[in-house]
Amino acid sequence: MDVKMKHKRRAVVDADNCVACGCCVKVCPKDAIKVWKGSMAKVDTETCVGCGKCAQECPASVIEIKAVLS
Repeated sequence: MDVKMKHKRRAVVDADNCVACGCCVKVCPKDAIKVWKGSMAKVDTETCVGCGKCAQECPASVIEIKAVLS
């Protein structure tokens, strides 16, 4: 029996280089990103739909939209 894995697109933040500016939080249509402890953006992968608005808005270019298994 073949099992097909589904790939969903999700935002992934490079935590080491995030400057926690909050630009991504402002543009997320699903409210899936929060600035965590004032030091980095954190994505709720259950809520994120992978639209890419956060990655486009990020001035530090530390957000990527990646396919993840679900």
